[in-house]
Amino acid sequence: MTSCLSRVLPLLALGVAVLCAGPVRAADTGDILGVAVDHARILQIDRPAATVIVGNPAIVDIEVLSSERLVLTGKSYGITNVVILDAGGETILDEQVAVQTFEANTVRVFRQANRVTYACAPKCEPTVTIGDNADAFMQATQQYATRQQMAADAAKR
Repeated sequence: MTSCLSRVLPLLALGVAVLCAGPVRAADTGDILGVAVDHARILQIDRPAATVIVGNPAIVDIEVLSSERLVLTGKSYGITNVVILDAGGETILDEQVAVQTFEANTVRVFRQANRVTYACAPKCEPTVTIGDNADAFMQATQQYATRQQMAADAAKR
C-alpha cells in the first residue's frame, strides 16, 4: 500500500498543480507547464520566437498568435516537451508540458471498470472523453458526427 501511495501522490499533486495553474509565462522555467485536455492556455514569452518545437503533437498543440504570444492546446493525456528558439537559435523556453483531465462541471459515472462522462453546466449531457467506456465513447462520437452531417446537409439546401 505504501509503495502505491508513493507513486500516486506525485501524480495527484501534478493534477492539482495543473488545474490550479495561472497564466503561463516564460519565467515559469523549471516548472511543468500544465494544460487540460480540450482546453487552451496563452503562453507569453519575453522575446520573439523564430522556431517552435513540440515533442509530441498528439499530446499538445501550439498555435502562434504573434512572435511573443502562443496558445497551448491540450490534445490528449500525457507529458511531452516544448522548445522555443529565437532567431539566433538561443533557447527561450524548454519545458515539459503535462496534459491532464479537466473535471470542473463534469460528472463521471462508474459501473465497475466502465466509465461514462457527462458535462454538467447545469444540465448533464454525455460528452466524448478519453478513458470512457469504448461503447459509450463510440456511440457519442457517432451521434455527434451524424448531427454535424445533418446540419451540413441542411445548410446546403
